[in-house]
Amino acid sequence: MGQDFYQTLGVERNATADDLKKAYRKLAIKYHPDKNPGDKAAEEKFKEVSLAYETLSDAEKRRQYDQFGHDAYTSSQRGGGAGPDFNAQDIFSQFFGGGGGGGFSFEDLFGGGSSRRRNPNGPLRGNDLRYDLEIDFEDAVYGTEKQLTIPKLTGCPDCSGTGCEPGTGKKTCPQCNGSGRINVSQQYFNFQQACPKCQGTGKVIEKPCHKCHGQGRIRQEKSFALRIQPGVDTGSQMRVAGKGEDGLRGGPPGDLYVVIHVRPNAVFQRAENDLRCEVPIPFEVAVSGGTVDVPSLTGKTKMRIPAGTQSGAVLRLKGKGVPSLRGGARGDLHVRVVVESPVELTSEQLELLNIFNASLTAKNLPRHKAFEERAKNFLREIKA
Repeated sequence: MGQDFYQTLGVERNATADDLKKAYRKLAIKYHPDKNPGDKAAEEKFKEVSLAYETLSDAEKRRQYDQFGHDAYTSSQRGGGAGPDFNAQDIFSQFFGGGGGGGFSFEDLFGGGSSRRRNPNGPLRGNDLRYDLEIDFEDAVYGTEKQLTIPKLTGCPDCSGTGCEPGTGKKTCPQCNGSGRINVSQQYFNFQQACPKCQGTGKVIEKPCHKCHGQGRIRQEKSFALRIQPGVDTGSQMRVAGKGEDGLRGGPPGDLYVVIHVRPNAVFQRAENDLRCEVPIPFEVAVSGGTVDVPSLTGKTKMRIPAGTQSGAVLRLKGKGVPSLRGGARGDLHVRVVVESPVELTSEQLELLNIFNASLTAKNLPRHKAFEERAKNFLREIKA
């Protein structure tokens, strides 16, 4: 939006308010996104002419713009009305009588595409709903069944969804005479909009249902059982067809989307279908090798510890992870072993430990020897 606003609208710098309106109307209609679907260049041009008109049609903004110039003015406005919150469609709607947007479309104002307009009296599908469900780690791994209670809009039982008091019906809207559209005059222009009395349906309720107040639906809580498959994880989304809000005028119900949130587990951490856990092992097992009991989803599992295993080593138990939602192979269990140093030793134990330590050579401690070599090289380099 680096072009001078007067040039953007194609008017002289002494243009009157009427000149600005005429120029904006012509350009806004030409470049409106509804008239140029998928054309990014036209969309950008629409934003440019809308911003130019919004600025120059305001006496104070125009005075500042003329005083400081385009670059200085637009730079100072980036945190305000000309910044990311600027809405070109709002300017368009306000200009053509929308009173703040929301009720007018390009087709309402200038016609075209009326064949695509939805039948206001036809069936309307119900809204989809989202439900966030928190479950335990075990339920996510093994699967479970949960009883859900969902508050939603359901068809009114008294009027069967018509919105009319039983024994009554709908009559032709007196404001639009059944057309669903009314003509509106704004400034120099005439256009149509949906009738506000009947919301474009052409019909009004003679006597609203006392239970739903003419809405055709009431808010109720509905319960049902949901089967959760083994292997779901936080973020898993389950679609339950037909469990959303009921439709209007015989329309189908929407769907329910259940989003899973899994509570943390005290033993396992999950990474997709793999599990991770930390297991302490005795010093002597780490040195000489052996087996230890490891928790898994199927119960205790024996895991072999190779001789000379160091603290922090990760060993894998294949197929001991989480079952796949897609029916593939189970994940693996990755066990991080931590060599536990003995504590609260007696004097006799400490004496034996000292004798043992004295018997060790560099061959027994290769990692320590390698570290000493790296440290010596580093100290030698910083002294050089």
